[in-house]
Amino acid sequence: MIQSINPYNGEKLAEHKEFSSEEIKTAITKADSAFRNWRKTTFKERANLLLKVAEDLKTNSKEYAKTITQEMGKPISQSIAEVEKCAWVCEYYAENGAKHLASEDISTDAEKSYISYEPLGVILAVMPWNYPFWQVFRFAAPALMAGNVGVLKHASNVMMSANNLEKIFLKAGFPEGCFQNLVIGSGKVEEVIHDERVKAVTLTGSTGAGQAVAKAAGGEIKKTVLELGGSNALVVLQDANLKEAAKVCAKARFQNTGQSCIAGKRLLLQESIAEDFLNLFKSEVEKLKVGDPMNEDTYIGVQAREDLAEDLEKQVQDSVKNGAEILIGGKREGAFYAPTILTKVSREMAVFKEETFGPAIGVTTFQNEEEAVDLVNSSQFGLGVSIFTQDFEKAERLAPQFEDGAVFVNELVKSDPRLPFGGTKMSGYGRELSFLGIREFVNIKTVYFKEM
Repeated sequence: MIQSINPYNGEKLAEHKEFSSEEIKTAITKADSAFRNWRKTTFKERANLLLKVAEDLKTNSKEYAKTITQEMGKPISQSIAEVEKCAWVCEYYAENGAKHLASEDISTDAEKSYISYEPLGVILAVMPWNYPFWQVFRFAAPALMAGNVGVLKHASNVMMSANNLEKIFLKAGFPEGCFQNLVIGSGKVEEVIHDERVKAVTLTGSTGAGQAVAKAAGGEIKKTVLELGGSNALVVLQDANLKEAAKVCAKARFQNTGQSCIAGKRLLLQESIAEDFLNLFKSEVEKLKVGDPMNEDTYIGVQAREDLAEDLEKQVQDSVKNGAEILIGGKREGAFYAPTILTKVSREMAVFKEETFGPAIGVTTFQNEEEAVDLVNSSQFGLGVSIFTQDFEKAERLAPQFEDGAVFVNELVKSDPRLPFGGTKMSGYGRELSFLGIREFVNIKTVYFKEM
């Protein structure tokens, strides 16, 4: 049995019987059958259904958000915002999907030649618990708009939310089989990948999970898109607006109780302003309301599972043993880990070189821009970087020097349906969102006519 347990109070919310191999095959058969008809629908028909999904998300955001908060501990106001953001991505692809996938005429020596974008079929989505709705919708909205169908393997601790997702698409009028939740654990993912009717896989999760899925899919010559871990740097230069940058950095690190792949996890400060900025940043972090995730004014709640808080505790303690100093925080109680700032962090320490998935941040200083770039790029991850400066010419010059998939100036790294999202190095490959995201799981077909 797969269980949903409230990390705040330990209450068992529900039990879910895992699918047998036969039930998995039945679900994939239904998906494959649905695809045969779904691919023939028009973009307008698909768009109308996505708009109905968006309307349902906005109308029932509090209901869906409550389940998210109960299952994985996200503060309720942030859960509501997550659900509402999912409506945005549905509306974006309803409005722009047809344009993104319109055939493109190419001038060649042919009488006529063009590129068409056609759906692949059944796509497996392996999704994480930290954004139970958003991670799924940023796959599902473009995939369905492109004419594909989806089967979801969600994280085991958010299976109630996963069931809600399937119900939302059915309620909106999507044909049965277009989007299904597979109630399975990680051990059965390869079984789904090996089914010849599953044409591709997208995964958002840990580096280890991505490696396992990529290996299995690679053996089947099936395309994958991987959005994996991150250790984003927040780079504060001496000419930054320190007060405003401190506010953004606090949000970048501590939203969703620090459990985000794109959270700012390494705070890099130019030495000349390090002390002043750190005082401002500490003040901003201390303002964050800690408490029951179901309270609307709570900003930091518990982590999604107690073992995750234990992992973070170990990373912090290891770093302290190696010379880091705790400015605030550093204490754990069950699944709760206090907001923590570590100073005197070097690149050999766990909180610098590993992904920290919770409310802790390490502070490292640098002397000049060259050293800052080197510190950012020394990470095995490459998801995103935020730099803070009032000199946009300087930012334009520095941006190409970072190896990450995104550079944000004076803002936290965030996903936006209009912009591509994805990383480099151990943060994965491929892109979600924008016109690039909807083209990841299509057959980019060349069509060529010659008169005889």
